[in-house]
Amino acid sequence: MKKYKILSRINSPSDLKGLPIDDLYILSDELRDYIIEVVSRNGGHLAPSLGVVELTIALHSVLDCPRDKIVWDVGHQTYAHKIITGRRNEFPTLRTLGGISGFVKRDESVYDTFSVGHASTSISAALGIATARDIRGDDFKVVAVIGDGALTGGLALEGLDRTGESGRDILIILNDNEMSISPNVGALAKYLSKIITNPAFDQIRSRLQALVQSIPRKGWELFNYARRFEEGLKNLLVPGMLFEEQGYRYLGPIDGHNIEDLIESIDGALKLKGPVLLHILTTKGKGYTPAEENATLFHGVSAFNPNTGKFNSVSGGTTYTEVFGRAITKLGEEDKKVVAITAAMPDGTGTIQFKNRFPDRFFDVGISEGHAITFAAGLSTMGLKPICAIYSTFLQRA
Repeated sequence: MKKYKILSRINSPSDLKGLPIDDLYILSDELRDYIIEVVSRNGGHLAPSLGVVELTIALHSVLDCPRDKIVWDVGHQTYAHKIITGRRNEFPTLRTLGGISGFVKRDESVYDTFSVGHASTSISAALGIATARDIRGDDFKVVAVIGDGALTGGLALEGLDRTGESGRDILIILNDNEMSISPNVGALAKYLSKIITNPAFDQIRSRLQALVQSIPRKGWELFNYARRFEEGLKNLLVPGMLFEEQGYRYLGPIDGHNIEDLIESIDGALKLKGPVLLHILTTKGKGYTPAEENATLFHGVSAFNPNTGKFNSVSGGTTYTEVFGRAITKLGEEDKKVVAITAAMPDGTGTIQFKNRFPDRFFDVGISEGHAITFAAGLSTMGLKPICAIYSTFLQRA
């Protein structure tokens, strides 16, 4: 490990306390440099971890961990967390035999609150921890960090509903890196559009439009403001309203790379009673141009050249995943009753080959493994032959 101005002095989260903001920004640059250096050699989840460096610094600057609890969703984004929490010198062993895990692991560190394998588990786990805290009469803080993609999972939505209903003191930080939330917010926006374009509403709007336009000089200007307001409603109000209706205090969205704003917002949110949702906007792959330009490619990577972003060549050969993909595609060719199901991983499971060949018989159910299995059971009752391909780590949710 090279000598860093700030990072070389960070042995635990307590070392962040009292550091000037300028030093925290230097630390964020150094963390990114160190993460890129190690992941370029060992492989790992690069873009997700680069996107939450400032958030990680802000959380550990405000919270008193390990007394306070951070529940990370997935674990893909926890490299900065691992480095800050006493594993800086061990970080080069990431994902190697006998080295530190690529995910959050309870038996690796007291700072790893909840072991995770994949997405959508953080809110339910955080609610369990907060409930135990209250039963025991403790007063520590509980924070769940979840991405916009993970929030689409059924388990996350169940946890969101129960946590809002519980009224317990929990902070949920929604890390919106624009990779998944746009289509979902779009669906809600369309629903709001139905209300706005309802005939009764439209009649009232037309009358108001005529009235406003008749105002001398300022009429058309006011009308244009109103029209922009109508369009903006779908993007500005819907997400916050959704969470408020579920019993949350909604804060944000704020810049997830502005450390001052993050510290102020997290500190303020933790002082509120009841469940709070803080919405932050981040860039996946932040600080490394190849990852920013292609966050999907740099989500999970093998070894690569950090200077060019080019991946190291690997020996040829067919993978087990490719063999599986070819086999189920052949089955699909032989039997029209064969269908394939996966949970958000068509490439990783090899079902992408089946999808390309038989798109009408392929189903990607997203982060919904429980639904995937029961959906498959329903298909089978009607004589179809479902092949359900799911990562074993994903079954944590099923």
